[in-house]
Amino acid sequence: MIPPDTRKDLIVLAADLNMKLAFTHLLKRHHSLGIRPISVDVIIHEHRDPGVFRDAHNTLQAQCRNYRYSIAVCDREGCGGEHLTREQLEAIIKGNLSRHWPDRSAAIVIDPELEAWVWTESNALVQAIGWSGTFSALRDWLQQTGFDFNGPVKPTKPKEALERVLRHNQKKRSSALYGKLSSTVTLTSCTDPAFEKLCKVLRSWFSPAA
Repeated sequence: MIPPDTRKDLIVLAADLNMKLAFTHLLKRHHSLGIRPISVDVIIHEHRDPGVFRDAHNTLQAQCRNYRYSIAVCDREGCGGEHLTREQLEAIIKGNLSRHWPDRSAAIVIDPELEAWVWTESNALVQAIGWSGTFSALRDWLQQTGFDFNGPVKPTKPKEALERVLRHNQKKRSSALYGKLSSTVTLTSCTDPAFEKLCKVLRSWFSPAA
């Protein structure tokens, strides 16, 4: 008789509390992600982005028997390897993870940082950050205050842009905000390469038909 598989589906190693809450809420949206419901734990590396970049494999080594899959995620900005591309950083992390998680792991490096996923043309975004007008008006205001944009939606400095709007609206920047945004922002409008990779990986592991 084959013993039951008691492992949880996924463990995610995140760089900080903001990222932990974002992933915790995001991974509950299985319909929007196109996956089946999964059992998941999100943990934080005590040394933040550099810790995930340099040490994810050591942190996750002890968990390889407790989970079917693992993901290590950090920001490119502040990880200590900014001279490398996002893809190069991911290859390094994935190569290290493969020592203990062969064919069961993924590395996600967000360029430049998690806030890049926040910026979607969404009513949920403008409501969460306390902006009283439309997203178009928000973008125009940011441009007038000196922010450049990559395309029509995403500021080149997404974290600084978010902080500028929150200060303007006298709204505190908190980790809870990231959880709220991950629960409500439309996912189909996010075209960030790291986010698209995350969705592709999740769908390959946790297909609804599986």
